[in-house]
Formats: sequence, structure tokens, C-alpha cells
Amino acid sequence: MNTSALITMLTTHGIVIFCMVYFFRRVLKSPSQPEPDSYTDNDEVV
Repeated sequence: MNTSALITMLTTHGIVIFCMVYFFRRVLKSPSQPEPDSYTDNDEVV
């Protein structure tokens, strides 16, 4: 493997790992949203 191929491979791996960590952190740090209660949502249905 020549030097340019190694640099390209390491750069690509670095970008992919950075994006993966960034989006995993965004998902895990986001505040949880309350789930709707199916019983109270259907109270008006007779």
C-alpha cells in the first residue's frame, strides 16, 4: 500500500468515526419527549 492510499484510508476512517460519534452524542444527549397517553387521548371517543 502506498502512502497516498494510506492517507486517504485514514482520513476517510477518521471522518466516518467523527460523524458517528457526533450523531450518537446528539441522539443520546437530546431531552426525552413525553409519550402520549393512549387512554387520555381517547377519552373523548365514545
